Amino acid sequence: MDDLDDSAKLTLLVAEEEQGKRLDHLLAKHYPDISRSRIKALIVDGKVMIDDSPVKAPAHRVKTAGSSVSMHVPAAVSVDLLPQDLPLEVLFEDEHLIIVNKAAGMVAHPAPGHPDGTLVNALLHHCGDGLLGIGGERRPGIVHRLDKDTSGVMVAAKHQAAHEGLSALFAKHDLERTYQAVLWGAPSPTTGVVEGAIGRDRMNRKKMAVDLKHGKEAVTHYQVLKHLGLGASLVACTLETGRTHQIRVHMSAIGHSLIGDPVYGRASPARKSRFSEEQQKAITGFSRQALHAAVLGFVHPMTNDFVRFESELPEDMENLVDALSH
Repeated sequence: MDDLDDSAKLTLLVAEEEQGKRLDHLLAKHYPDISRSRIKALIVDGKVMIDDSPVKAPAHRVKTAGSSVSMHVPAAVSVDLLPQDLPLEVLFEDEHLIIVNKAAGMVAHPAPGHPDGTLVNALLHHCGDGLLGIGGERRPGIVHRLDKDTSGVMVAAKHQAAHEGLSALFAKHDLERTYQAVLWGAPSPTTGVVEGAIGRDRMNRKKMAVDLKHGKEAVTHYQVLKHLGLGASLVACTLETGRTHQIRVHMSAIGHSLIGDPVYGRASPARKSRFSEEQQKAITGFSRQALHAAVLGFVHPMTNDFVRFESELPEDMENLVDALSH
């Protein structure tokens, strides 16, 4: 991989009041656009010098006022990923973040079986030189994922500091995340909370399951928005945690799996019989789990402003809701 542009050499002189400061703290103070973890990595890699002598300990105390501290920051390098001009609905963009409305059928990251045509490929093309680098690589920083067949709001970072800020928010579950789903049947009561730790299904490692003994804490708040005839409902699910397949697993666990879900959502003949022949055709023709990430709200990691983004139901889910309503 080749550097995309010239690297930078940053130099500062230690002020009297900065004597005795840790080297990593001093550099973080002077260069707030470079994350602390990146600064520590550069120090350990020998990219920082004090009076032309390399120092590889982030905790080293800078003892002498007037000392020259220089830091060599390599440019972000290209990654072996192809920028592709793919359809991309952008809800918001600044120099730090980009918020998109991901279409159903688009994979977030390249993976075996999906080497390209992913959200990452689309962002590489769309953002271009606006991607300043994550971990020294010029790529978007995606800190959460939507399943391939789940549509809706996603956020990606354009540089390391924004990536770390977003990662911290997701790790603390300090966000507003609401999904809309079409379920078999309707939960009762119409508003409630599902609390059930989630882990790998011990019988099928490709699936997740409620596992109170070995799983991780998972909490989903739900509210029935609309009854769809006698056999289905449109439900809002708000996440308090963010486990893999959380909504799909929790709704299945309470007996109301998602329509179209090939893993957790098999419907009994009795459930199907509650719909007319035309409605059953609409259900059969719906080729994905009926799940959409409708709302994402969080404190912007760089501006500290609260931002909130909404996405209406995509056309295929709207058509399903309409068909089952009559």
